[in-house]
Amino acid sequence: MSTPVILAITWAALLGLVGGLMTPIGSWYRDLAKPWFQPPNWAFGPAWTIILGLAGWAAVIAWNAADTSAEQRDVIILFVVNGLCHLAWSPLFFRLQRPDLALIEVVFLWASLVAMVVGLAPISTFAAWLIVPYLAWVSFAALLNAAIVRLNPRGPVAAPVAKA
Repeated sequence: MSTPVILAITWAALLGLVGGLMTPIGSWYRDLAKPWFQPPNWAFGPAWTIILGLAGWAAVIAWNAADTSAEQRDVIILFVVNGLCHLAWSPLFFRLQRPDLALIEVVFLWASLVAMVVGLAPISTFAAWLIVPYLAWVSFAALLNAAIVRLNPRGPVAAPVAKA
């Protein structure tokens, strides 16, 4: 197995694993009001597995299609930036219980995906198209996140004030 394939599999597996570990489905999440279009919880794991698998495949295709070391560097930058944006959302939404902050962060995740599609297209049109399901899913997730924020207008929980 080639180094780009190993790195792409590692990238996709780490994003999926860390994202899953940062997504506890506890009572806080179960008690949130959710929109009618909320998929069942079991659907997220398979969806992310397919989406990240396609993105990993796109990374390998783009890397192999790159004509110069500068294009290969661009592929790495696009995937690293996306990975960082991807990893930031779940802790904000689930660990910090801040759907409002996650809604701000999802804009950066979405923008990183648009940058991937635009940046990969000149290198490999096929690789760019493999990112489109990821972009579509994050677009849907952003709508879902916005609906949850709208349906649950509570602000952040204030820390208790210590009495002197």
